[in-house]
Amino acid sequence: MESSTRYLSAREAADRLGVSLATLYAYVSRGLLRSEEVVGKSRARRYYAEDVEALLARKEYRREPHRAAESALNYGAPVLESAITLIQDRRLYYRGYDALALAQEQSVEATAALIWLDRLDAGDLFLRAAVQAPLPTSVDVGRHPVAAYQIALARAAIDDLAAYLTTPEAVAATGARILTLLVTCTTGQLATPPLAHALQRAWAPAQPEAAALLSAALILCADHELNVSAFAARSVASAGATPYDVVIAGLAALHGHRHGGHTARVAALLRAAADDLSGAVKSLLARGEALPGFGHRLYPDGDPRARLLLTLTATQRPDAPAVALARALCQVVEQTLALQPTIDFALEVMAQALALPPAASLAIFALGRTIGWIGHASEQYAAGQLIRPRARYTGRQPAS
Repeated sequence: MESSTRYLSAREAADRLGVSLATLYAYVSRGLLRSEEVVGKSRARRYYAEDVEALLARKEYRREPHRAAESALNYGAPVLESAITLIQDRRLYYRGYDALALAQEQSVEATAALIWLDRLDAGDLFLRAAVQAPLPTSVDVGRHPVAAYQIALARAAIDDLAAYLTTPEAVAATGARILTLLVTCTTGQLATPPLAHALQRAWAPAQPEAAALLSAALILCADHELNVSAFAARSVASAGATPYDVVIAGLAALHGHRHGGHTARVAALLRAAADDLSGAVKSLLARGEALPGFGHRLYPDGDPRARLLLTLTATQRPDAPAVALARALCQVVEQTLALQPTIDFALEVMAQALALPPAASLAIFALGRTIGWIGHASEQYAAGQLIRPRARYTGRQPAS
């Protein structure tokens, strides 16, 4: 069912903008707002709420630019336009395709092509990348995949002159080289598509069926609109930096404990819960700490990515201790705190159920999210605008 908050009636839209109905219709004729007929016998039209909010934000910026700049950086406020990811009605879509369906039906390569080039066909993009991608030199992923990836990217960027080309096709080709390089860095072997199979062969050679689970995880992590790492990536791209620098910046943001660092905190929670489930939850709450891996602000009824990944993991590894522990922990948290698991929790549960190496959940998060960062870089190159918010000065005034 479509959310009622997605659309506004003509009167609601006019009131929100503080204009007359005639002015509202003029906005539509000038292409500033979109409208569509309401299903049924009525000839009334409805208006996209996001268009109304975007127009309102532009009007506010012209009127009071300092206040608009301040509010634009608050959580959930629209900052940049993007055609990649839509979070709506508690669902996630990549370029109009249900991300959960993509995770179960498409390959990582096809999903990357969709995000980069708006097509569900990677062609020979990754086959060429397997030949052209530089090999990492003496980089050990180990327990710190993010740092290892940054080192490998910084070294590889030196000799990749094609990375300076910013057409969508060129950026996609560079993205394929980057993603192939990072998987090669992860596995220690030259990666060839399908990349999920390359990870499976290195991490779980006796579990060929794990490739489908890894593929789903990578796709579910591919993008999540303008979170902090995507915004960092777009800011760097807006300066004209190459996709290598863009991904390095995204990785820097992902490494923070409030972003990708959640997976390490989830791992610690699972270790503590294995000894004393209720005690592990109680000790965190008693210290005034948030429960890692539970409660997503965009999904009050539960993160659909986590729900799917946990279901797929339980189906494939029903007897894994991590699956049983996760089920019990989720039950306790839901009953006591009314919170649902997030993708960070599901990634760590999957990694433990498959007996993957330490920090594998963070590596999967980083590899998957690299796809989104490249997509955002391509959009920003096409926009040709430098991202430069203003600051509202609150310090000491100059002496007269």
